[in-house]
This record gives sequence, C-alpha cells and structure tokens, in this order.
Amino acid sequence: MSGAIGQTEYGLLSQLLASSATIRQNLNTLSQQASNGLIADTYAGLGNGASVSLSLHPQIAALQIQQSNIDAATSRLGVTQTAMTQLQSIASTFLADLNNLNGLNPSEVDSVAANAKAALTQTASLLDTQDGNVYVFAGQDSQNPPVPNPDAIGSSGFATQIATAVSALSTNGAAATAAATLSIASSNAAGTTPFSAYLSQPAGAAQAPALQTAGGQIQQVGLLASANSSIASTGTSTTGSYMRDLMRALATIGSLSSSQVSDPNFASLIQDTRTSLTGAVSAMAADTGVLGDTQASLTTMQTNLSHTQATLTTQVGSAENVDMAATLSALTQTQTQLQSSYQLIASLGTLSLAKYLPVG
Repeated sequence: MSGAIGQTEYGLLSQLLASSATIRQNLNTLSQQASNGLIADTYAGLGNGASVSLSLHPQIAALQIQQSNIDAATSRLGVTQTAMTQLQSIASTFLADLNNLNGLNPSEVDSVAANAKAALTQTASLLDTQDGNVYVFAGQDSQNPPVPNPDAIGSSGFATQIATAVSALSTNGAAATAAATLSIASSNAAGTTPFSAYLSQPAGAAQAPALQTAGGQIQQVGLLASANSSIASTGTSTTGSYMRDLMRALATIGSLSSSQVSDPNFASLIQDTRTSLTGAVSAMAADTGVLGDTQASLTTMQTNLSHTQATLTTQVGSAENVDMAATLSALTQTQTQLQSSYQLIASLGTLSLAKYLPVG
C-alpha cells in the first residue's frame, strides 16, 4: 500500500512541477510585457499580428519622411513669403515715386535716385534670404547665394552698365536707352548678370525647389531670383522676370540725375520704367499668391498625412502592444497561481501513510 501511495505522490508531484513551470513561463512573459508594453520582442512572437506589423511599418516610415519634407518646405515658403512682402513693398514704393517723378524739382530727383540705389542693395540682399542654411530664392542650387555679392551690387557690371546707358539718354534717346537697359537686365553674361552661375541660365533651365509629396507627386515649393516660377510677366517692357524688372527699374532710377529733368527724353524713359515696374508688381503679386496657395495645400496635405499615420499607428499598436490593464491584472493572478503551486509542492512533503488510514 505504501508503494501505491508513493506512486501517487510522485505522479502528483510531477504534475505540480510541470504546472508550476508553465505558470512561471507565463509569469516571465507577462512581466516582460508589463515592462516594455509589447506582446513580443520578435515578429515570430506576434502571431497573426506579424503580417500587420511588417506591412504597416514601412508605410508609417514613408509618411514620416513626407511630413518631414513638408515641414521643411512650409518653413522655407514662410521665409520666402516674408521676403516677397518686402520686395513687393520696394516695388510699390518706387512705382508710386515714378508717378510723381516728372513733377519733382531736380533736387528731389537726386533724392529718389539715392533711395533707389539703396533699395537695389536691399533687393539684392533680400534675394539672398536664407532659411537655415538654404537660400530660398536659389532654386535647386540652394547652398549658394543667388546674388554672390549683394553689398557691391551698386558697383557691379549690371548696375554700372545701366548707369552708362542712362547717362547717354540725351544722346541716344529714350527708346534706345530703354532697349539698352532691358538688354542688360536680361543678360546672363558673366560680368553683366548679378546672379549666380546657376541662375544665369536661359529661362526654364534653372529649376525652382520641389519635393515629392503623397502619391509620388512632385510639388514646386519656391521661387527663383532670376526667373518667374508660375506666372508669366507680360507687357511691352519686360525681361520676362519680375525680379530682373525690379532690379532694372531700381538701377535705372538710381542712375537718373537732376541735370536730366529738362531733357525731352526724360519723361519717356520714366514712362517705360513705370510700365515695366507696373508689370513687375502685378506678376509678383500673382506669383506670391500661387506661393500662398501652395503653402495652404501643403498644410492640408500634412494634416491628412498625420491622420493617416495616426490610423496606421493605431493598427500597429493593436498588433504589437498589450492591453496594459489586462496584462497587469493577469500578472497579479499568475503570481498568485505560482505561489499556490509552490505551496502545493511544499505540502507534498507532509504526506504520510497515516494520513491515508482510517481513524479508530
């Protein structure tokens, strides 16, 4: 009979030990889950959730890259908009001055000319505006300044050649003088153009900055210092670039002198400059409007990408993350089960034959 009891105790002990090992393994798993919040550290441990995790993580990473690109683009667009506001203010100020220039006395002409020279330097500096280390008007050559030496623009080939043409107004006449300044402002020749080598290319060769957005679409996200981006400059006196037209107008006005007021060609040159600057102001406003629309579109796109990312992240979380409240509750229960298992195993040592015999 004692042998039978011994076999019973041994069998029960084996069962208890196996059960204890299982409970201990479950406890280790639950402890790990409670520590890091993950169902498992490997895809294999995720079971059916592995395919969800493997599929969605690359999509989430792509969405993060797109949002990062949009962040950078909207920052640059904001900086560009601020610079454009100042450039538009300069253009509008001198357009107003031109409307009154014929009625000014000679000394006032000299004053406006001096202001125009200062404004030309300011314009060149604004075209070298940076967002971080990126020149926002440089197109895809964003690490180099669009105007290499803005503080010396007044002594550049661009300004001095226009000054030379304006100084010959009485000799050559208004039409020839306007044609000369238009040719100078349109030129991409070294020693004449005020722009960098990249921006001193035929229209269309220099490219505005762009980024890849949702769906693989390419979105233009900036302006060029030497060429229009979205809106064409029109009129009878334009280089095709409102920035060139603005700089041409400032250089022309800055080259005027009080001695020319009585010249019969003076009014005609002023009229040509007014026509050119009016077109520049209009094209600048239109291109800036397109820039604003782009900025609004990118903001909307980023919001949509953020919502999509949040949805995918939730799906990944369902596949990878534990329900922490349920896990902690299960952990407490499993700890209790393990303690009970140890107590049962310990109690086997107190079993004896006397406990199986009837009393009396």
